[in-house]
Amino acid sequence: MKGKIRIAIAGIGNCASSLIQGIGYYKGLGDRHPDKSLGLMHYNLGGYKPADIDIVAAFDIDRRKVGRPLKEAVFAEPNCTKAFNKKLHDYPVTVKMGKILDGIAQHMKDYPEERRFLAADKKPCDVARVLKQSGAEILLSYLPVGSEKATAFYAEACLKAGVSLVNCVPVFIASSRLWAKRFEERNIPIIGDDIKSQIGATIIHRMLTKLFMDRGVKIDNTYQLNVGGNTDFLNMLNHTRLKSKKISKTEAVQSQLENPLDSDNIHIGPSDYIPWLKDNKVCFLRIEGRGFGNIPVNFELRLSVEDSPNSAGVVIDAIRCCRIARDRKTGGVLVSPSAYFMKHPMKQFSDEQARDMLEEFIAGKRDR
Repeated sequence: MKGKIRIAIAGIGNCASSLIQGIGYYKGLGDRHPDKSLGLMHYNLGGYKPADIDIVAAFDIDRRKVGRPLKEAVFAEPNCTKAFNKKLHDYPVTVKMGKILDGIAQHMKDYPEERRFLAADKKPCDVARVLKQSGAEILLSYLPVGSEKATAFYAEACLKAGVSLVNCVPVFIASSRLWAKRFEERNIPIIGDDIKSQIGATIIHRMLTKLFMDRGVKIDNTYQLNVGGNTDFLNMLNHTRLKSKKISKTEAVQSQLENPLDSDNIHIGPSDYIPWLKDNKVCFLRIEGRGFGNIPVNFELRLSVEDSPNSAGVVIDAIRCCRIARDRKTGGVLVSPSAYFMKHPMKQFSDEQARDMLEEFIAGKRDR
């Protein structure tokens, strides 16, 4: 028995809801159920199973979540992801008030209350103190896109409390040499930045890009357009919050090419907010290239997925890898897990190579 992995979560939105539902879902199946590994890349990862993850602290800024029990907050508005497991564990956790900083985009006030964030009129808690008192080992950041100051605030709290960070958002912490050095100096493991989904737009775009290149087809142009109806897409209507997101997604694809495309020939990013889609994300992807004899090859794909569960299956592995590093007393950026789980790691690899590196890390053949 390895014991519990004690985590805290910043941002009790759709992604947190799917993750928490999923932990209970797999725990309920048990070790002998034929579907115990369904939807997981690893059921047993380094001796840890999904049921070993325990949420001990939670932070948010929405008045419908702050002060409420965690098991109620995950289903509160504006969350809209599918409820596939309503019988949640009765966590003795009340959602604490975090610091808002740049966590709420101004344009959201123009939309109905059930679809946007409503700031709670409460004093922010001392996050570092809560992390210490709760015994949290890892903080999972699910903050909104564009929350540069808020993400930095929680990273600072992790450093102060000696807690690891799994940064699921496109704010560059683990991929920043300055931040990476600070976590390494404190010997605190960190994984980031910007979580990949299991079968999402970015991972598919990366794989297809490499396939075209490996098969001798020169790519001339490509786009990836995404639409959805959750608060993430509503938040991203403010294009000033998208700089890091576009860099993250674009570099993830460009890194698979020997010769990156000119910026005029590649467009990747959120396209629009469609409320009735809720947590369903639809990706439209096109690749234009030339093959044998300079003959055109055009490819189009439409992908439709429930956005938040699609990333939870990756996060559940990232959490366990972070705990393995803590067990081994390994600090700093975890290169192999970051390369496989994240869109914008410190260093990019092909997904095939990153997966091999990850398996070596889990087996103890790689420190990071």
